[in-house]
Amino acid sequence: MVVGLREFAHRTGNGSGTPVLDESNGEELMRVQPSVAVALGNRSLESPGTLYITSRKLIWLSDVDMAKGYAVDFLSISLHAVSRDPEAYSSPCIYTQIEVEDDEDEEDESDTQSTGALDLSKIREMRLVPSDSTHLDTLFDVFCECAELNPEPIERKDTTLLLSFNAIFLLHSRFIVSFSSSEEEEGEHNWVFSADQMVVGGGGNASFYTLRPILRFDYHHG
Repeated sequence: MVVGLREFAHRTGNGSGTPVLDESNGEELMRVQPSVAVALGNRSLESPGTLYITSRKLIWLSDVDMAKGYAVDFLSISLHAVSRDPEAYSSPCIYTQIEVEDDEDEEDESDTQSTGALDLSKIREMRLVPSDSTHLDTLFDVFCECAELNPEPIERKDTTLLLSFNAIFLLHSRFIVSFSSSEEEEGEHNWVFSADQMVVGGGGNASFYTLRPILRFDYHHG
C-alpha cells in the first residue's frame, strides 16, 4: 500500500519541540536542517520550517504554525534530485516525486490550488528549498543514504539499466554519467538524480522511473 505524503504534528515538548520518532522500531534522526521552505505540487512556497531526515522518512515542521507538518516515507519517494536550473524552478532545491494511489477521479493539482483545498494523498511532487543552497549536496547525500536503508520490499524482476550516453563511469558504487545532445547550441542543466530505474533515449531526453543505484549527472541539450 502506498502511503504517500501525510500530515505530521507529533512533536515533543507539548507539541512545540522536535518530531516524535518510532525509536522502538529503530528509527533514528539522521540530519536536521533549519530554514527550509516547502512547496507541494504546483502550490507556492510555504513559510520556512525545519527539515528532519530520519532513517525512515522525511519530516517537515513549520516554524510558524506548530500544528502544521508533513511527512513522507522513503519507500514512497520514487525520485529525488538536486535542481539548480532556474528554468525548472525559481530557487535551488531538492526535488522529489512521491508515489500515490491510482485514482480515476483524481483532481488536477491546479484545480486543487485554485479551490484552496489540499489533499495530501494526491501530491506527487514536493520541493524543499533551504535558505542556504550550499547545503543541497549534503542533503542529497543524506537522502541517498536513507533511501539505501529502505529498499523495495518486493524485488523487481526487470533490473536492466538502459542508457544512451557518451560516457558511463563507476565510482564508489555510484554511476557518474555525462552526455551531450547533438544540437549545436547547448544549455547546461544542473541536476543530480536518484531513482530506481532510468531509461534514456537519444537527443538528451530522459524519462525517469525509480532508480537504484544512485545516478549523478549533468547534461546539455539544445
